[in-house]
Parts: sequence; structure tokens; C-alpha cells
Amino acid sequence: MTQTLSTTTIKTALIFAGLLLSTGNASAMSLRVKLACASDYYAHCSSYSPGSSEVRQCMRKVGLGLTKGCVEALAGAGEISSTDYAKYRSSSKSASAN
Repeated sequence: MTQTLSTTTIKTALIFAGLLLSTGNASAMSLRVKLACASDYYAHCSSYSPGSSEVRQCMRKVGLGLTKGCVEALAGAGEISSTDYAKYRSSSKSASAN
């Protein structure tokens, strides 16, 4: 099944990416992470400034509640450990088996 993104979703992701890019933080996340995690940010952590340490803490607290794309982007960027990523993958496999 092919997923298509609405224009609103794309615009929101680009706005979010622009906000995060404008932070000037040396440890800013990659554009891939920003785009993949935009909906997670708005759903769970939008009360914190984009790119802040509070956002990272909030996203970590959400943990397994993050979308698959976000978790994969975070793992690829080294933002989460390989152990945590393995836990996520095994829990998502068990959830889909039920």
C-alpha cells in the first residue's frame, strides 16, 4: 500500500524543519530526523522549543510511542542506542503479531 502525504503535512514538516534549522544548535538533529519526527513532536512535545534538550527528553519519555519512521531516523542518526532500537523493533514485531 502506497502512502501519500497531504500538502498540509508536507508544509507542516517543512515549517518544523525550518524552525529546527534556525536554532543554530551545534548538536542539531539531521534534516531526515526533523522531517521524520515532525508529527511526533507536534503530538507529544510541542510545548518545548524545537531543538532544545527538553524536546530530546520528551521524545525519550514517549519512547515506544514514537512512529516507526521517527525511531528509524533517530537510530540512523545515532540519537538512540542500538540496544534501544532493538527493543523497539522487537516490541513492534510482538505488537503486530497480536
